[in-house]
Amino acid sequence: MQASIDAVRVAGTQQGPIPVVVLAIDGEDDVVPIFIGFSEATSIARGLEAADIGRPMTHDLLLDVVEELGGRIDRVVVSEIDGEGAAGEGGTYIADLHVKTPRGETVIDARPSDSLALAARTNVGIEVTPAVFESSRDDSAKFEELEDIRNVPGDL
Repeated sequence: MQASIDAVRVAGTQQGPIPVVVLAIDGEDDVVPIFIGFSEATSIARGLEAADIGRPMTHDLLLDVVEELGGRIDRVVVSEIDGEGAAGEGGTYIADLHVKTPRGETVIDARPSDSLALAARTNVGIEVTPAVFESSRDDSAKFEELEDIRNVPGDL
């Protein structure tokens, strides 16, 4: 299922504020929310803005290394949820980073947050497997009301 990064927001929880990247799925009203860390969320937001901050951050550096070695990011696939708890809660999302290299295509196991940060910088396709969508789909309206991470006080 084709997806795109709809937003990077901050959800208030009992444990405090937690960033969430919201994936919109083509042809679906529901979204796939993936809760991530603040530094990863900031990196994704920067990638979406195409903000040049001078010195490369970690995801910029990784992308530069891949490209200098003759590779390019081809696509990101959010492929499964490992250790899924009741009602789809508590699992760890698994993603695959597909990279074209001079030796052919290779698939690299990666955290979804890192993969999405790279996708935001390269505008490559993002896919979500049907099983992940069904396990984690949620009403998009719940996330529209959350604060965009770029509007949260603090240093992005």
